[in-house]
Amino acid sequence: MGSLCSNLDLNPASLSPVPKSFTKPTSKLFSLGLNCRKTQKFGVKLTQALNERKFNGQSNYGCSMVVNENLVKWVGRGVLGFAAAVSICCDSPAFAESLTVAFPVSHTLEVNTVQRTLVEAWGLIRETFIDPTFNHQDWDLKLQQTMVEMFPLRSGDAAYSKVKGMLSTLGDPFTRIISPKEYQSFRIGSDGNLQGVGLFINVEPETGHLVVLSCIQNSPAARAGIHEGDELIEINGERLDGVAGEAAAQKLRGRVGTTVTIKVNSVDNLGSSRTREVKVPREIIKLSPVSSAIIPHRGPDGHLSKTGYVKLSTFSQSAATEMENTIYAMENQGVQSYILDLRNNPGGLVKAGLDVAQIWLDGNETLVNTIDRNGDMLPINMTDGHAITHDPLVVLVNEGSASASEILAGALHDNGRAILVGHRTFGKGKIQSVTELHDGSALFITVAKYLSPALHDIDQIGIAPDVQCTTDFLNSPKDSFKDGSSASSLESDSCILVAEHQLDIQESKGSAS
Repeated sequence: MGSLCSNLDLNPASLSPVPKSFTKPTSKLFSLGLNCRKTQKFGVKLTQALNERKFNGQSNYGCSMVVNENLVKWVGRGVLGFAAAVSICCDSPAFAESLTVAFPVSHTLEVNTVQRTLVEAWGLIRETFIDPTFNHQDWDLKLQQTMVEMFPLRSGDAAYSKVKGMLSTLGDPFTRIISPKEYQSFRIGSDGNLQGVGLFINVEPETGHLVVLSCIQNSPAARAGIHEGDELIEINGERLDGVAGEAAAQKLRGRVGTTVTIKVNSVDNLGSSRTREVKVPREIIKLSPVSSAIIPHRGPDGHLSKTGYVKLSTFSQSAATEMENTIYAMENQGVQSYILDLRNNPGGLVKAGLDVAQIWLDGNETLVNTIDRNGDMLPINMTDGHAITHDPLVVLVNEGSASASEILAGALHDNGRAILVGHRTFGKGKIQSVTELHDGSALFITVAKYLSPALHDIDQIGIAPDVQCTTDFLNSPKDSFKDGSSASSLESDSCILVAEHQLDIQESKGSAS
């Protein structure tokens, strides 16, 4: 996505001075990250030449937006038009002065609606985005430029492309806006079931390519031979260059019984690439985040014990509850050690990751440290936590373990609760807030970065495991397992064999102490 440049010569002097205090965040609401919420209501009155329209939008932290009733004449390359001037005023003491931004108001209803969405998104980013320099650009001028570029447009889709273009200038692929339809799909993915092919996909930050992070067990995509690490090239003949992850996921979803044609590029173990096209049927995909098995394990002394294997595929709203129920059930069956598999878990709700960490930890331990736009660090601690079990624990990670997976792995490792086995993690050390806007779209904003409890930077670095394992079994089991089933298949996974060896070492240390 390229930068957005205006063809009009805009005069910054038309803007009121902006106090430095405006860029100071007024709330710690986003510290936990990825909190889906609706903003407080505000009223905006856009005054056009010989025409007035009122609408209800949404703002934040007691802010209101009102239109300067003096119409601002706009001259651009000899074209004379009328504009509205939006003033932002807030109840917070941090906003001692108001900001006035002049812009031309579209007469096209669809475009006019997107203009309102743009102002709302611009204000939220102005207040909370992690980089207070906005990638070293004048963010107020960028709003003005984008509004002018929207003015001649005649469709909402074209106007939305301008919003996305403006956000791309921030240089952060995780700060983005998605349509109401895409946001509905995002919420379904966090809440329950969906109709699709069973892929978790993400944009690789360095290349911009859409890659498969994981494939749900027995899903249509898995049966079609699509694997982790495959690159998506086309969906139904449409190239995916520059397409965001949510937009691509929306193209993969659809009514049960229909098919979607996917062109993928795969790289085998020898480094040879192969591009192929597959037709994949859409089905109802059950998004159960937890699968488990009990593995009989014979230690070095010949003693037979039970190891609980728990795979967490995503951090959905139900992840912590399902994990808790699974651990309680395993405790009742006499499990004496655990393997928590976070391989190819792309993350999800940060709060879910913190809730899962508290299943395994005691006391007032630090789970993660967040750093806001001012560089201030805020530790997030447990409060009088009580772990369900204190049995030995190994956590499996790999390059597909990202975001909330890395928060959980870091919390368990740095607090001395678990040994990490596998490969270096993905390295997504930024936290996004999610805000539903007035038109039903959603704005993702990177509001903080995080460090592990031991203050290790994760972003673009990842977490190195304590012990590496080979990739003899394609790096991750291709099946999910339910209570005791397919334990022999798990035991053929080289990473699980390494994990079991580490559990033996922990047990021997415990016996010697």
